[in-house]
Amino acid sequence: MARAALLQMTTGIDPQANAAVIVAAMAEARAGGAAMLFTPEMSGLLDRNRERARDSIRDETDDVVLAAARDAARREGIWVHLGSLAIAGSDGGKWANRAFVIDDKGEIRARYDKMHMFDVDLSTGETWRESNAYAAGDEVVTVETPLGRLGLAICYDVRFPALFEALGRAGCDIVAIPAAFTVPTGKAHWHLLQRARAVEASAYVLSAAQAGRHEDGRETYGHSLAIDPWGEVLLDLGGADGAGAGTSLGFVDIDADRIASVRAQLPSLANRRTIAK
Repeated sequence: MARAALLQMTTGIDPQANAAVIVAAMAEARAGGAAMLFTPEMSGLLDRNRERARDSIRDETDDVVLAAARDAARREGIWVHLGSLAIAGSDGGKWANRAFVIDDKGEIRARYDKMHMFDVDLSTGETWRESNAYAAGDEVVTVETPLGRLGLAICYDVRFPALFEALGRAGCDIVAIPAAFTVPTGKAHWHLLQRARAVEASAYVLSAAQAGRHEDGRETYGHSLAIDPWGEVLLDLGGADGAGAGTSLGFVDIDADRIASVRAQLPSLANRRTIAK
């Protein structure tokens, strides 16, 4: 049995302030017995004004949030999954929406660039074109952690089952799906999709989320979730319409025996066949 902590945030436009929230949460998570902390998508900066954001987006070597998290991981002796940061491209082109897994020595164990870009026009009038600024990743990423084998995804990826089939085939015990879900799409699909991915992979799903009204004017759905391999919701940190706005921290225990039990009862991973096109 190993304990995980999920951080729900209302990330703003100041990376230093956001880094301070993450560092404080790492200390609190370690004090609560967690081996690993999970943070939301865009933990370091959430700013839809891309011209303003450009002044704060750096490459990995200069990113203040990544540096602060690595230092805190060493100091606290805790692993952290930074759900994602906006990272400058090495060639000066498009940015990356990049997740990091950092070990308890402050070393980066894995990186994952979001594969699926959120390019939508919602009935509420909201329009998002993530691909205008961000380059899509193309690699499935898993990494061994104190909780087990962790598979990485980010937000909109949750709508694309092929990624999760690949993570299931890779034998992931946990899948992280950090997010900054909009309120309309969150109300309609958030819980449904998260539970489906847990059942499909016969794995825990840990989804740290953004929640509330942000400095840049957007509003996110919240409801950071921990779901077991049977699809049961073990933790829900609530949404902005209730007690879930702002920063909050929740804990969940990852039980390897539970994973084995579910896979024995419903061996869907073992029974899966390739469908010919």
